Amino acid sequence: MKKEDCFYLGIITKPFGYKGELVCYFDVDDPYYYENLDSVLIDLGKELVPFLIESIRLNNNHAYIVFQDVKADAALTLIKKELYLPLQRLPKLKGNKFYFHEVLGFEVIDSIKGNIGKIEKIMDHPAQPILQILHANGKEILIPIAEDIIINVDRKNKQISLQAPEGLIDLYLE
Repeated sequence: MKKEDCFYLGIITKPFGYKGELVCYFDVDDPYYYENLDSVLIDLGKELVPFLIESIRLNNNHAYIVFQDVKADAALTLIKKELYLPLQRLPKLKGNKFYFHEVLGFEVIDSIKGNIGKIEKIMDHPAQPILQILHANGKEILIPIAEDIIINVDRKNKQISLQAPEGLIDLYLE
């Protein structure tokens, strides 16, 4: 499976005990959504390799996992390896919440300016993520993703309606 068809679940951080159990950090909003996993994909450098889970226990964002047919000494080689799952395993979001990958190519409709273009990319900055929109005239428009800006996410018609701060769009189009 290709990495672009998957999402980052977390990382294996350290061993727990001496019987091959590993501590994994799940970098997700709701780790308990993944408490019944039967397998994960582990990035072994060149490819994602599926590993079956024998047992899993959760404590907040930390999962204690024993992988099937992985002995204690072999488990140590998995420390610092990243965990992935197929995109289909993501929980479905409703309302105005969305995954960055799912809105690429969506039309962006501003409440004043109308259709301002398509989402080319989402830049994940530490302060807040930013929609990178390509306008029909070829110019780039950057709009921050914030609850008070996004009005509606229409998955069926592949559109996001928003109300950009006054003058923001004009900065890019003039």
